Parts: sequence; structure tokens; C-alpha cells
Amino acid sequence: MSDNPQDPNAEGTPPISEAPAESTDSAAGTKAREWLAQLEAMIQSMATQAAPVARQVGAKAAELAAVAAVKAGPAAQRAAELTTDYGQRFADKAHAVAAELRAGPPATEGDAAADEAAGEGAATTEGGDPLVASA
Repeated sequence: MSDNPQDPNAEGTPPISEAPAESTDSAAGTKAREWLAQLEAMIQSMATQAAPVARQVGAKAAELAAVAAVKAGPAAQRAAELTTDYGQRFADKAHAVAAELRAGPPATEGDAAADEAAGEGAATTEGGDPLVASA
């Protein structure tokens, strides 16, 4: 290794050959294989050096996720309680409305007299219900 920080061989990668270009295909293929080998060595070196950093980043992300989960728990529980309360109030109102609709409108004295007058000449079923004439 050299003491020069600009030296490309400082990381232990093989030196880049600077042989004069030859006109034959085999020389170009050899040079390409050398460059490819150097590139592979540099990539392997970077991957080896980056692995501990990547592990630290992953560990920090996991810690942050755990903190977020702990802090979100009470908020989610409160939201569930509010949803339960609202749901219960909604159900109570819905039951009250359904009971009112089933009970029908309140009968008044005028309505009862009109029903009797309409029912005197009308045909009825065996149970006393008025028959509706179809047109």
C-alpha cells in the first residue's frame, strides 16, 4: 500500500494496467478482463466495508419502529374506546328510531272517526282487514 491518499491502489486493489493499445482482439479482450477483475475487486471491497454500516442502519430503523409502536399503543387503545362508545350511542339511537317506526303514527280522535266512516261500506277479509280494490 502507498501513503498517497490519491493512490487507487491504497485499498489493496490490483493496479490498473496501462499497456499500449494493441490492434489484436485478444489484447483488447485481455485488457477488458483485467478491468473487469479490478472492478469486481473494488465492488467486493466496498461490500465488505459497507456491511457493518448497513447492519447499524437496520438496527436503528428497528429501534425507531419499536419506539413508534410503544407510543402508538395508547393512542390506538383510546381510539378503540371512542369507537366503542360512539357505536353504542349509534346503536341506541337506531333502536329508538326503529321502535318509533314500528309503533306507527299516534292515532287521534279525528283519524279514528275517519277510519270508521271509511270502513262501513268497505269489504273486509275474514280477519276484519279492509280489502283494497285493484283497478
